Amino acid sequence: MGEKERFAAGARSTLRALATGLLTMRRDPLPRLRSLGWLPHAHVVLIALFICPFNVAGSSGEFHQNPTLRMLLSVLQSASVVLALSRPVPAWWLSTTTLFLVAALGEAEVSRDHLWPWGIEGIVLHTLVLLLLALRVRPLIAAQALTLTVLSGLLNTVFQTQDHNEVLTRALVPFATAVVVGASLRMSRVARTRLVEQEVLTAEERSRRTLLEERNRIARELHDVVAHHMSVISIQAQVAPHLVENPSADLKENLAGIRQNAVEALTELRRVLGVLRSEDPSAEGARHAPQPTLDRLAELVENVRGAGLAVTTEITGRPRSLSPGVELSAFRIVQESLSNAMRHAPGAQVRVGIGYHPSGVTVRVVNTAPDRPVAPSPGAGHGLLGMRERTAMLGGELAAGATPDGGYEVIATLPVLFAAPGADPVEDTA
Repeated sequence: MGEKERFAAGARSTLRALATGLLTMRRDPLPRLRSLGWLPHAHVVLIALFICPFNVAGSSGEFHQNPTLRMLLSVLQSASVVLALSRPVPAWWLSTTTLFLVAALGEAEVSRDHLWPWGIEGIVLHTLVLLLLALRVRPLIAAQALTLTVLSGLLNTVFQTQDHNEVLTRALVPFATAVVVGASLRMSRVARTRLVEQEVLTAEERSRRTLLEERNRIARELHDVVAHHMSVISIQAQVAPHLVENPSADLKENLAGIRQNAVEALTELRRVLGVLRSEDPSAEGARHAPQPTLDRLAELVENVRGAGLAVTTEITGRPRSLSPGVELSAFRIVQESLSNAMRHAPGAQVRVGIGYHPSGVTVRVVNTAPDRPVAPSPGAGHGLLGMRERTAMLGGELAAGATPDGGYEVIATLPVLFAAPGADPVEDTA
């Protein structure tokens, strides 16, 4: 398709869209304003009712032979303003048609000094219709409606039988002003609507990205834990034959298979772990660092105290070794809760509780209200999201929310799948 063909096709498509825009009965109610409510709608109805009798009486010299027709056309023109509140395009057609009929049917009876083809009342009513139309349709369609309105007036002048006090050029000013103002307000409203929609999409995308980042971080940590256990399995399978006198061939074969599978699994884990860390430079420094457990809780608390936060700890139940995933998640929940307290509750008292029980471990971190105003946090954080992800991953439960005294509380219950007896209960209230 050549350049001329493409231009012609585009022109036809544009003209078709414009024609379709003015050939519709679609309902398009005027939106309710946030600040004024339905007050503008009521004002439009009152204006139409107020001008209607003046519109009838304003041309009392017309339609001597059929005053009923004059009254009907005047009422229809006022009704077009009310109709424009819900169906702007049909209302414009009704108003334009009544303007044309009033001018055409009464032209012979209009005095030379009387405004023609439109009276003052008709101009005011049609200006309102054009304004209400431009508020709802595209600017090109509103401009097309303005053009057709002027053309209908010019058509009246073509068939006039005598000279009149014509107002075509004078009426064009309020008509054009109504279209420009209405189109500007519509574009402003559309821009605000699109901005709100974009903000919603941006917030959803930010939340989705935050969730993926947090899951990526959790996956990296758990891959380290699993890789460690696979390494242990591989080493134990390699050493086991040397711990048995005269091991059978089947035993050697099975242990060799276990070791081979462990090595292959470890290779795959390292490959996946490399992909996860490839986009996170900060993970390089922690690549070979051991993942923290609850054994480092005292060290964590001391660091937080050094930063100026008053923290007390309490451990209840019988401490014991937990599965690496539970240990890591419990430590991270405490760590993130303390970080949130430092950011959002400066000067508050914080209490950390670790409760061991047969079915799992409970982590509880509660802080009092801050002793000074806190600036709002910019953007979406990873704190609570990460806690919920870790808890859900382990099949546990997490509750977080404000306390009656203005503080904040986080309670996480993590089920213990593998546990071994540990030390005696310890309590630290320092």
